[in-house]
Amino acid sequence: MSTVKRICKDVAIIGAGAAGMMCAIEAGKRGRRVILIDHARQLGEKIRISGGGRCNFTNRYCSPEYFISNNPHFCRSALARFTPQDFMALINKHGIRYHEKKLGQLFCDENAQQIIDMLQEECAAVGVDWQMPSQVKEVQYQAGNGSGTQTFLIVTERNTIEAESLVVATGGLSIPQIGASSYGYQIANQFDIAVIPLRPGLVGLTFNAEEFLQFKGISGLSIDAEVSCNGAIFREQVLFTHRGLSGPAILQISSYWQPKQAIHINVLPSHTATEIFSEVRNSSVLLSNLLSRFLPKRFVQIWCDTICNELSLAIQPINRYSDAELQQIADKLHCWQVFPSGTVGYKKAEVTIGGVDTRELSSKTMQANRVPGLYFIGEVVDVTGHLGGFNFQWAWASGHAAGQFV
Repeated sequence: MSTVKRICKDVAIIGAGAAGMMCAIEAGKRGRRVILIDHARQLGEKIRISGGGRCNFTNRYCSPEYFISNNPHFCRSALARFTPQDFMALINKHGIRYHEKKLGQLFCDENAQQIIDMLQEECAAVGVDWQMPSQVKEVQYQAGNGSGTQTFLIVTERNTIEAESLVVATGGLSIPQIGASSYGYQIANQFDIAVIPLRPGLVGLTFNAEEFLQFKGISGLSIDAEVSCNGAIFREQVLFTHRGLSGPAILQISSYWQPKQAIHINVLPSHTATEIFSEVRNSSVLLSNLLSRFLPKRFVQIWCDTICNELSLAIQPINRYSDAELQQIADKLHCWQVFPSGTVGYKKAEVTIGGVDTRELSSKTMQANRVPGLYFIGEVVDVTGHLGGFNFQWAWASGHAAGQFV
């Protein structure tokens, strides 16, 4: 008769991604016996594919205002105690060359595998054990009493792991094709820990086919624009796709957009439309030809057809429009209102908005307030960064914070 193998550790971490490995490193430095458990066959897949394969591992200008949460102050403590400069010091220690692409975004010169290798080496240096691929079947909890400490039993298909501390670093629902799962939220539910409703973030937006049909013809074309929704404003590229809109500005605003809401697009963020019109007020130049001086011609033709139809105007020479009509067109150029029907979903989303309610956690330790020894870190928590390295910095910082206490 076979018996289930049981191994004892101080710390068990479910999820060997960015946050999980960082937590393991820090706990290992304190002499804690740590095991990392992950169901994936390949380590750090989300790191490997990030940043076009070069990993946008942090952002020089990381600060709390670049994060979304129901409790926007929660991330302050962890971010202050492990900064982009701290991670850059680790990168420099390993001789990994990097560069700034734009807006403080830092990328490896070579490839993202260097980051994975670095974390693996750091784990090895402090004696972290690995168990992957391995599926967690059940988590059991025995509360401490008197002088005793709590115990977690992590039941897998291979063994049962007994640990004093359990860290949930399972990530979110984004990119299921590389193994994303809802298991972290299931653990939260098991312990009656609230989870803020989930939705895809940093994701392309879709439109009803009949409403955006004319723009399908310029799929692949992008424009520099300012996009706003719910008080958030981003100025970057907007990319037209066969399903709707994408590109950095749209990915950013998608994290703030809610179903049935409009987003507003300023397609002339560097110019004032009324000034452009006034300079050629008496000219016979066609509206579309004039705007083609500032925007791609293919976009202008479709946009003019759409807006002029909406305003019941013809595309005609500037000198044939009334001042009021030109003002209407100018207003549309600076505030083009569109209504997305949805997003392209978790399959293409870079992050998951929502997650374990931060009111249930200590901002200092990442430990659950009502369950001693249980910690949640990284994307599974209701803290989501903007595009540009902020989500990795949250992974490093939250993992580092928990690693000091597990």
